[in-house]
Amino acid sequence: MLLEDLRVTIVEIKKKLDEMGTSLDIAGKEQQIAELEYKMGEPTFWDDPEKAQITTQELNAVKESVVKYQGMRAKYEDMNILWQMGMEDSDESVYDEVVEEIDNLKLAMESLELELMLSGEYDANNAILTLHAGAGGTEAQDWTQMLLRMYGRYAERKNFKVETMDLLPGDEAGVKSVTLMISGHNAYGYLKAEKGVHRLVRISPFDSNARRHTSFAACDVMPEIDDNVEVEINPADLRVDTYRASGAGGQHINKTDSAVRMTHIPTGVVVQCQNQRSQIQNREQCMKLLRAKLFELEQKRQADAKAEIAGEYQAIEWGSQIRSYVFHPYNMVKDHRTNAETGNTQAVMDGELDMFIEAYLNAAANENHA
Repeated sequence: MLLEDLRVTIVEIKKKLDEMGTSLDIAGKEQQIAELEYKMGEPTFWDDPEKAQITTQELNAVKESVVKYQGMRAKYEDMNILWQMGMEDSDESVYDEVVEEIDNLKLAMESLELELMLSGEYDANNAILTLHAGAGGTEAQDWTQMLLRMYGRYAERKNFKVETMDLLPGDEAGVKSVTLMISGHNAYGYLKAEKGVHRLVRISPFDSNARRHTSFAACDVMPEIDDNVEVEINPADLRVDTYRASGAGGQHINKTDSAVRMTHIPTGVVVQCQNQRSQIQNREQCMKLLRAKLFELEQKRQADAKAEIAGEYQAIEWGSQIRSYVFHPYNMVKDHRTNAETGNTQAVMDGELDMFIEAYLNAAANENHA
């Protein structure tokens, strides 16, 4: 292969970078960064710590995409100069290095393109992820714990922070249900792809006859809703129960009625939290959960109303059983919405979910453009 053969690819990369710069509104973001940094420099900025933290997070989020894009532009310029020098000197020895730089650029651009798909109003928010074991006792509860580990590993790969809000252990092993707060830029945007029923097929370690079992666990994902979003909760509509927390947590966790369960009487929505050390902290976490659930209910009601007016009905399968994990008689993980699949089940269980999430976001983007 010759350096000349790379000309078309290099021109295409330049064109794509220009388009991405326009989509990202880099000039507008740079102006926004300047305004936020000016605000942070004001003497009274930290007088309201909660508001200051929101501004700081906003600045970091805006900066992240700008820095990524500028880094790609710099890599492109370096690669292009190397290619031009090779062309001028007829030096084919730089060919492999230019190809390597092109491949690295393509990967970085694909990653940033994925972020560009996360344009939903709440995609940038933290995610509240809940797992529930399906029917099947210990087998299903063990599967739920495996999924809990999988999402923990995924969060680590993304540098997201994970906090357990509530956990109900299984009777013999595993987990009956667990609620996590997964904090990080675009956490909800990525993890919304995981909402639905996850199915496992394997030889059960709990079956003395080593028979094949099918287990189910449901995953629910909601955005954390900040105080700027109007979610009306009348205190008179709430029933608050306190009880003694169970499970791990040392001596303190069993001495006081620190666990909190809230019931929103008009809707029947129930949330609970027992993993904080004090009742006050658990109440605050419950309110976060309740705000998110009531917000999701209202969003669903509006979407259903629009669909009814338009005469559109979503297939029940979409958002129910979304993915199968087969460990026997062969190894495969397959997403039923996008047909994305891999035979590397261990990598998936270790948190390598990008291929499934990317396929989901691409499918959703294509559906919106159709």
